[in-house]
Amino acid sequence: MSTSDRSFIFLERISQRQQKFLDDITPYTFARWLCAAFFILTFLIRVFVSQGWYIVTYALGIYHLNLLIGFLSPKIDPAFSEDFEEDQMPGLPTRQDEEFRPFIRRVPEFKCWWAVMRSTAFATFLTWFEVFDIPVFWPILLLYFIVLFCLTMKRQIKHMIKYRYIPFTWGKPKYQSADLSADTNTVKR
Repeated sequence: MSTSDRSFIFLERISQRQQKFLDDITPYTFARWLCAAFFILTFLIRVFVSQGWYIVTYALGIYHLNLLIGFLSPKIDPAFSEDFEEDQMPGLPTRQDEEFRPFIRRVPEFKCWWAVMRSTAFATFLTWFEVFDIPVFWPILLLYFIVLFCLTMKRQIKHMIKYRYIPFTWGKPKYQSADLSADTNTVKR
């Protein structure tokens, strides 16, 4: 067996172990995002303590904002859908007699989390090299990011209101049968 075959097998095994790890942590949404928040906080503390890498931080913030917009947007944008009618959002019911179709995101939650983790790791890696520490006046970058965030979220919220969709669900809907009495504490015998 040649060394290129061995290295290919080695890389394939690493890829399989990584995928197994990702498959194992998929159900733990809160823990994953808590880990991501800790990772981002660690990166921000590193940038704050070292007083540098503001361009890297700004680029990371823009990328995370882009991921957030993808997470909040539907997979099929009704603004660009050819078979969209003014009174109906494709995929979501607006009346009681319509079929329920769940909200499908452009960027699924797990892919969003994984992209946040990879991008934060890459940005942290870049902070170990002086060549990426470009001197800038950081308050202007921060102000520009805040303005960009507010304008982008305003546009996204207007889009959500116009096409009547909510990208979040809190728990499963609970249905009651029509023959239940008004007082649910009493049991009919």
